[in-house]
Parts: sequence; structure tokens; C-alpha cells
Amino acid sequence: MKKVLVVDDDAGMRAALETRFLRRGWQVETASCAVEGLEKFRRVMHPLILTDVRMPGEDGLWLMRSARALVPNTAVILLTAFASIPEAVGAMKDGACDYLVKPVSFEQLEQAAERILTRMSISGRQELCGQASSWLRALQRAQQAAASDADVLIEGESGTGKELVARLIHRLSPRRDRPFVAVNCAAFPDTLLESELFGYTKGAFTGANNAKPGKFELAHGGSLLLDEVGELPLLLQPKLLRALQEREFDRLGDTRPVRVDLRVIATTNRSLSQMVSEGKFRADLYYRLNVIPMTLPPLRERTGDIRELAEYFLRQYAPAGRLMHLTPALISRLESHCWPGNVRELANCIRRLVALTPTEEISDWGLEMPDDIAGTPDLQEGDSCIRPGVSLGDMERKLLEVTLQATGGNRSRAAEMLGISLRTVRNKVRSYGLPTWSSYVHHQ
Repeated sequence: MKKVLVVDDDAGMRAALETRFLRRGWQVETASCAVEGLEKFRRVMHPLILTDVRMPGEDGLWLMRSARALVPNTAVILLTAFASIPEAVGAMKDGACDYLVKPVSFEQLEQAAERILTRMSISGRQELCGQASSWLRALQRAQQAAASDADVLIEGESGTGKELVARLIHRLSPRRDRPFVAVNCAAFPDTLLESELFGYTKGAFTGANNAKPGKFELAHGGSLLLDEVGELPLLLQPKLLRALQEREFDRLGDTRPVRVDLRVIATTNRSLSQMVSEGKFRADLYYRLNVIPMTLPPLRERTGDIRELAEYFLRQYAPAGRLMHLTPALISRLESHCWPGNVRELANCIRRLVALTPTEEISDWGLEMPDDIAGTPDLQEGDSCIRPGVSLGDMERKLLEVTLQATGGNRSRAAEMLGISLRTVRNKVRSYGLPTWSSYVHHQ
């Protein structure tokens, strides 16, 4: 439901706007002054504020600046009966989305509100919030990439929002009304991934009682997301390369090529260039995918966004009718955490706090996070493992070992903390000859 906070010292104006918005299906809350409006905004974090400029005490400009200091992407429409060009210019520079002069028709006002919320939805800012310069550069690159049909490679740690950015690219592209099809390359065994991507004909193999189209075929006309493309087996990479170059492929069991028109977006939490140098990923496939490269920053490099993200997730997960808020102590604790699981870990943390907190105030009492585990070994600068001449392999082995020790041998949790796939953890445990789960439990 569309939400708006209406702030005006004129009771008749407040009542009229509330009635009209409610009739159009909006969820409306009102306040009679800027201070009351900010108090209500702190509790609910409305995506849109409609406020009069001149009111007794603090004015609408103060409310706008205060609200945007809490949630920078808050949309604000200012209403005034005393228009001045300098004031209007200053308001727009401070972040106002619109500046309307009274008297204004409700239709004009609602159109402005609809336009602003639609623009926010299309840009993904409600979903992809944050003001860190590295994050804004990534979003700008996504908007630039959307205008072309070139393939995109998005690199970043697990939980940084790679799929959300991929969906944003599709949503902003000319293909927005066509299918967006995603396939997780790490979720299928090597023997099944080919049929999942390219489909098969009836009788292609035992059990193929009916023909099945693959993800490439289903994405025709739209966009195909190859999630965790670094997990592709080497034997399948040549066929993917041909499909990308020619935009055609062969179904399993068929001799007639299938042509498709689509845009490919690939994501990976691993460095494909490093995998190429290690012989684990084809160089020609890497260059074919890496037409428009993007790298998403981890959450530890954008700590200034943690409060905004936490409050966004609070609005998502708080039950209807509960006006919950985060205490300053909790915000401070969240900002000091390293977040190995990035934004996904933060979202799960807020969801857990909402579910377990019986009061409206969410504090940091009893909050447990992965790096709070007692006895977790750290790799410090003075660690014997960190010195000139130590190989990356030895460093990687040590990091994997201490992470498994911290998680009691839980490989799934270790994969999440390290930002790699479970399959990668299993392979590295085997290749490095690391202890089994029971050995870690006994060690602790």
C-alpha cells in the first residue's frame, strides 16, 4: 500500500488531504506540526512526506532536512502559500522532490506523489538504498549498462546485492516487459546443469519422457541471469561460450540449433580473473562475459549505510500496526560489526530482532552475531601466517581453517562468512586436507 505522512498546521487542510488520499487507497498519517511529524516519521519511516512549509515553530524545511538525515532517500513534497524563487531553489537543492504553490488541486498533488513513488520504485532506491560513494557508483554503472544490450559481469561478495542489481538493470532496460530468468549455477550437479540451461528433447536420456525448454529458451526476448557463474564446470564452459557468441545452442538430444534474443547478466562471488590464471575458468568465456564489469562493495566498506539499511529492513519485517524503532546503542553495535554475510546478514539480523523483541523498542540486549563467538581465532598482522613470502594458498588454508573452527565445522556457515559457495568450501577442505567436523568439535 502507498504510504504518505501529511504535515500541516491547518486542521481543515489535513482533514481534506487525509480523506482524499484514503479514498484513493493510500495509507495516511497526519501531524499538526513539524516536531510531531518527525516523531511519527521516526516510528514508521514513511517513504513520502507531504508538508506545509510555513508552520508555527519548526517549519517544513526543518522537517525535510531532519527526515532525510534519518533516511536519505525519503521523498518530500513541499506546499506553500508564500512562494519565492530563492526558497524553492534552496528547497530543491536540499532534496525536495517537488515544490507546489497553494492553492493546488488534489489531482495535481496526487499525480506528483504517484510520479515520485514510481520513480523511486523504478530506480530501486527503496530496495537498493545507501549513499556510500562506491555504492552510488555501482548503481550509476548499472543505469548506464541498462541502456545497452551488452552482457554484464557483476562481482562481489555473497550478500552484497548482486541479484538485486541484476534485476535493476533489467527493470531499467528496453527489455523490462520481457522475461527475467535466473539460474543458480551452483545449485545443480554438473550432470544436470547443461539440461537446465539448454533444455532437452523427449527421449534425450533415460527419464526424459517429455521435452523441456532450458533457461536460455525461457529468457528469449528478455534477460538471463547466470548466478554464481564461477561455479560452472569446465566441460560445460565451451557450450556456454558458443551460446553467448552466437545466441544459439543445441538442446540435449536435438540436432537443430535454437536461436534466442536475450541479454546475459552474470554474477560471481569469486574473482574470475584469478580463476583464469589458475586454469579453473576459460579465458575466452571470461572476456565474453566481462563486457561491462561491475564490482559491488562489501557492507564493511559502507558502514555509513548500515543505519538506513537496518531501518529499511525494520519497515519490511515489523508487523502491521507495530511502531518499532532501533535504539542508538543497537545502531552503534550494528555499525561496528564486520558483516561477513553483508546486507543479507544484516537483513536476517533485523528480522530475528523483530521476531524476538516483545517491545516497540529494539535494543542490543542479547544480540549475538557471528564474530561474537568466544575463542574465535583472528588473523592479526603479527600472526605467523601473515609475513612476506607466504603463499596465497597458505593464507587461504589458514583463513578457511580458523573460520571452520569458529563455526564448529559448519561448512554452510563458513561458506556464508567467507562469501563463497558451499561447493567451494567442500572442494578446498578436501584439497587442503583439513580436519573433519568432529575434529573441530573436539578441538573446541
